[in-house]
Amino acid sequence: MENVRTHARYGVGLMMLFAIVINYLDRTVMSAAAPAIMNDLHITDASMGLIMSAFFFSYAVFQIPSGWLADRIGQRICLGISVLWWSLATVSTALARTPFSFISARIFMGVGEAGAYPCNAGITAKWFPDDERGKMTAIFDSGSRFGTAFAMPLVVWVISQFSWHVAFIICGSLGVLWSLVWFWYYNDPEKSRFINEEELKYIHGGQKRVQDNDKTQPMKWYQLFRYRNVIAMCTGFFTLNYSIYFFITWFPTYLVRERGISFAAMGFLAMLPPLVGIFAEWFGGWFQDHMYKKTHSLDTARKINLVGGMLLSTTIAFAGLFDNIVVLMTLLCLTYAGLAFAASAVWCLPGDVAPKNMVSVLGGVQNCISNCGGILGPIITGFIITASGSFMPALVVSGVFCFVGAMNYLFVLREIKPIEVIE
Repeated sequence: MENVRTHARYGVGLMMLFAIVINYLDRTVMSAAAPAIMNDLHITDASMGLIMSAFFFSYAVFQIPSGWLADRIGQRICLGISVLWWSLATVSTALARTPFSFISARIFMGVGEAGAYPCNAGITAKWFPDDERGKMTAIFDSGSRFGTAFAMPLVVWVISQFSWHVAFIICGSLGVLWSLVWFWYYNDPEKSRFINEEELKYIHGGQKRVQDNDKTQPMKWYQLFRYRNVIAMCTGFFTLNYSIYFFITWFPTYLVRERGISFAAMGFLAMLPPLVGIFAEWFGGWFQDHMYKKTHSLDTARKINLVGGMLLSTTIAFAGLFDNIVVLMTLLCLTYAGLAFAASAVWCLPGDVAPKNMVSVLGGVQNCISNCGGILGPIITGFIITASGSFMPALVVSGVFCFVGAMNYLFVLREIKPIEVIE
């Protein structure tokens, strides 16, 4: 029995999945509760756009510091504190009464949530062999779809039965519980009490570049911008985020106001695109690993997902042309499926490209720039609605961003390989 390999890495993967589920549950609760908050506190469209985007200012700014900190002190401490931090901020949102207090709570929450993805990118590079990283990345990133999908009916039900305040308290409490389990369970592979020597050999044997205890970084974080692939990674993810955050911020309001969907029905319709996205991302992760084993080419394995997924997501530009709700939801589900299929490769790229001991840093850099799309998206959408009186132009703009993202990954992103630093 000594030679039977343990599967501790799957437990780590499950914890990463739950962290992202809670991450997106906590950020999505605002969009689900937005109609009730606006009605209760008489908040305008423009003010709500600023409230929704406030989160992304601090979230984007703290990506790079969080990634740097994770690589320096370890993902165990960094991720545990991050989840606890943003969960307390989510609970505090229940106390907000003015646009300023909502914005303050959202900024505070963004600081904490900034650590999630850079930490997960670093953990995946440590805990999984190269030919499992596509599936594992797809699984933990699909937590964003779970959080987005199941937040809607859950939060709508809680608001209907109690109030929007209670929804923030319940969602925030889940993260506090997660952080306690995380500190008890997680450690690096070499230090984990749940892994045996056979699994450790399996992990390291399947990695072209084994992560070690040496924390020395070969360059400063800002020097990463010298490399074309880093620019391509950031640009492509920016366009993806711009489009996907329509679903996380304005989509519920779009269904209720422009499409005349009841508040109760909105909760279930709004969960359909991210629900489809879960399966699209899982398939994308499996497909990447399959293509990598078959071709031994990261370019082929990643770029089919990146380019194909972004092209499929351009269907959002045509959704507003159809009055039939079935056709509308079909097109929006295809949009989300394309974005999720591409996203399964996006979060593999830091592990593919980063110099030694800089996976979390590069993940933070990529996510920092990409979330400028999260900052601009809700604001631009809010002003387009105000200026035109319709969501249709905003959907077209999102489709254009998706097409630009596909061309970026096709023509700007070059050979996918680790950055070699010449001393």
